[in-house]
Amino acid sequence: MLNKYLSPRTLILRAMPALFTVTLSLFSLQAVAEVPTLVSDAIVAQLKSARSEFEYTVVEKAPVPGFYEVQVRSGPILYVSADGKHFFDGNLYQVRPGQFVDLRDIKLSKQRGEIFANRNTGDMIIFKPKGATKAIMNIFTDVDCGFCRKLHRDVPELNAMGVEVRYLAYPRAGIPSEAYDKMTSAWCAKDQQTALTQTKNGQSVASATCDDNPVADHFALGRKIGVTGTPAIVLMDGTMLPGYQPPKGFAKILGLTASDS
Repeated sequence: MLNKYLSPRTLILRAMPALFTVTLSLFSLQAVAEVPTLVSDAIVAQLKSARSEFEYTVVEKAPVPGFYEVQVRSGPILYVSADGKHFFDGNLYQVRPGQFVDLRDIKLSKQRGEIFANRNTGDMIIFKPKGATKAIMNIFTDVDCGFCRKLHRDVPELNAMGVEVRYLAYPRAGIPSEAYDKMTSAWCAKDQQTALTQTKNGQSVASATCDDNPVADHFALGRKIGVTGTPAIVLMDGTMLPGYQPPKGFAKILGLTASDS
């Protein structure tokens, strides 16, 4: 939390309710020039004068003239004035014909696509179709999340349509937490699929730990690429679909027809 009592995001959300359903689009952002050192140093110094315990990185010019994107380590993106004296956070939208476009998500979509195109799948719990894989869903999941459990019950139907389900752990309660312990036990089990299914069904599984436990890494990756809740489904093109949908809904998004099921 950025503020000692309330984060800027909380203050903004209390002041202005969410008004828009955003239509995501995969446009490319133009490359921006490197931030001048004098500007970057001035911004960081000003922010540090208020909250020195945080680590700030000035990323690039913001789409709003006179402002720069600043990443707070393990925190939000801030949009900070060039003198560092004013900032706002939250989603930044661009008005385009027929839609409001979330500019941050455009950048994250590209980043997510690059990550999952090159990422080793060895630390994921994967449920593969019996036949050919026609689509892939990378799912950040929490074993105690009701809609995650509902989605898991749909995995056989998704597999039957040719959808490969790849799970990553995202304990919403953070680390450490009871959810983290449960997911660690599932990922460290000899039979990961069975352990994960039993845990999602509310059944107890043997407590287990392992040196290559990836749960913390998955959680950090999720935060880095914009996951804020579960289930969060990332497609191979970087599109993120938050929340549950029935299999037919996912099939439509993935371009699978009735003949594919």
